[in-house]
Amino acid sequence: MSLSASLACPIVLVFALLGVTKILALGPMPELAADAGFTTAAYRMIGALELAGAVGVALGPALPVYGGLAGAGLLILLTGAVTTHVRKRDGLPKLVPAVVCAALVAWYLVLLTDV
Repeated sequence: MSLSASLACPIVLVFALLGVTKILALGPMPELAADAGFTTAAYRMIGALELAGAVGVALGPALPVYGGLAGAGLLILLTGAVTTHVRKRDGLPKLVPAVVCAALVAWYLVLLTDV
C-alpha cells in the first residue's frame, strides 16, 4: 500500500463521519451550526461536501485526478472552518482540529502528486 493510500484512510474516515453527522444533524451538530452562524440546512450542505470529499479522496490512489480535486475541495472547506474559528475567537481547542486536518489533506495532496 502506498503512503498516499495509507494517508487517505484517516482522511476518509474523519470526513465521512463528519459529513454524515452533519447531513443527519446528529448529536451536537445543530447547536454547532448555530454557534458558527449557519443554518442546519447550510451545515447539511457542508456535510454533503465533506462526504463527497471523502469519496474522492478514497478514489484518489486509483484515480489521482479525483483525489486531487477532492483534496483541493476539502482544503477550501477547511480554510472556511479555520476562518470561522478565528473570527469567532474560539481558541485553540476548536481551531487545532481544523488545522491538523488541513495539514493531513495537504500532505495527502503532495504525496498524490508524487505518484
